[in-house]
Amino acid sequence: MLLLLAEYLQQFHKGFAVFQYLSLRGILGVLTALSLSLWLGPWMIRTLQMRQIGQAVRNDGPQSHLSKSGTPTMGGALILSAIGISTLLWADLSNRYVWVVLIITLLFGAIGWVDDYRKVIEKNSRGLPSRWKYFWQSVFGLCAAIFLYSTAPTSVETTLIVPFLKDVTIPLGIGFVVLTYFVIVGSSNAVNLTDGLDGLAIMPTVMVGGALGIFCYLSGNVKFAEYLLIPYVPGSGELIVFCGALIGAGLGFLWFNTYPAQVFMGDVGALALGAALGTIAVIVRQEIVLFIMGGVFVMETLSVVIQVASFKLTGKRVFRMAPIHHHFELKGWPEPRVIVRFWIITVILVLIGLATLKLR
Repeated sequence: MLLLLAEYLQQFHKGFAVFQYLSLRGILGVLTALSLSLWLGPWMIRTLQMRQIGQAVRNDGPQSHLSKSGTPTMGGALILSAIGISTLLWADLSNRYVWVVLIITLLFGAIGWVDDYRKVIEKNSRGLPSRWKYFWQSVFGLCAAIFLYSTAPTSVETTLIVPFLKDVTIPLGIGFVVLTYFVIVGSSNAVNLTDGLDGLAIMPTVMVGGALGIFCYLSGNVKFAEYLLIPYVPGSGELIVFCGALIGAGLGFLWFNTYPAQVFMGDVGALALGAALGTIAVIVRQEIVLFIMGGVFVMETLSVVIQVASFKLTGKRVFRMAPIHHHFELKGWPEPRVIVRFWIITVILVLIGLATLKLR
């Protein structure tokens, strides 16, 4: 919206043309979302406390978590509010990619909100039944996949790019819809599984989102894309504003979510942020790079799959508890140690992901 205002004011002063630069609006997106999060955070925490919207802690988990019972949850609404407002203020609202990512983020957030509401307000320990949660994730994920496939102007936007191998590309055709569905739904659930310790999920999300923002900026510029041998996706550069908003909102939330947390993200935040990362990765054709950079999310998901499969097949557990961050807690690692070490792993993986821009 402010971009339109700046375009109107250009006729009175040429200085307003500076708002056409994606880099500036990306930075403004960060600062706006960060400011909103820090400003609204205390009010939201007080509101959640007054309404007794607190986290219920499992008795079979690490004993150190029992003290977290009653901590306000559904704080992901703060993240989504900051992202939404900042994106609407600074992004070009005629860009279809902006709307796809924003709508998918909010829709997956709505799924998480219903789940959290049933658990916390209605005191239903099951929340939203898994089959219905997965059903709506599938519906929204498929809608996004079909829309992106049907509106893709060139074949490159439906081609799988293999990092590190500049001459290896795989035309997907209708298979693009299947891949997109699994990337969006899979990343949504992966971030949700990771959200189990204070700040564990949000900081890797911020780091991966920031790296994807770089890919968006470069993929949306024909010269950069040609030089780096990455797909040129016209209009994808505008997503740097959304990624900037995600970074700012995430850092603002971390201010309150850092150990010991004053508020938890809840499914409303985790499901939405994971879906956002998956959708952005699909648009800029970096699904495999997302798999690399989001290695912590992948590790958490695989630990659950391995644990369940092992128990059903052999009756034995591979880990002391899944997801794997609980395994390390039960081994005696203090919670902050688990969190920071997972952050360090993410830094390394994000750098490897960014290295694919040149190592081809």
